[in-house]
Amino acid sequence: MASAAVKLMTADEFIHWQQEKDVRYELVDGIPIEMMTGAIDVHDRIVVNVLMLLGTALRGTPCRPTTADIALRTKERGVRRPDVTVNCAAIKGDVYEALEPRMVVEVLSKSNVGVAWERKLLEYQQLGLDYILLIDSRCVAATLLTRSPQGTWISSDFDRLSDAIELDRLGAQLSMVDVYGATELSEGAPGAATG
Repeated sequence: MASAAVKLMTADEFIHWQQEKDVRYELVDGIPIEMMTGAIDVHDRIVVNVLMLLGTALRGTPCRPTTADIALRTKERGVRRPDVTVNCAAIKGDVYEALEPRMVVEVLSKSNVGVAWERKLLEYQQLGLDYILLIDSRCVAATLLTRSPQGTWISSDFDRLSDAIELDRLGAQLSMVDVYGATELSEGAPGAATG
């Protein structure tokens, strides 16, 4: 028996459709994919820390951090929901997506190991972003991808609590000790914890 043809959604159709759902989805090649629900405590703490740090650092600028509730259009049939997006568009009451994204932050954990990160990163890299920040939730480790003036991406790794992630184009800095505040994670192998 033949299966029914699936109608692929555009990003516009998806964003309208998503408003009527109680669960978050991403749009991958025109197909809505339900996002995993619930994050482990460490993952959530890192996301909250980054939101607070960026919120404070960007106060008084046109930019602000947003949660995964704000969609990020990556292509005609693609919409993602990064853990944190820095959006520099004016706030409008009826907009459900980041209109001027400058940075995305993804927190990596055991629960999202199976995500096709190479594909997701390629989608992010096609946007006009300045930064893509990947933060590990199993140990103190982060990778910052910075778009060069030529459009290539430069990778910088941070694995010490004394490190600081410079976000010059946003006029901000994230200290690793604050990113990992209250997580009890230490430098070293994934899953290592203090005390």
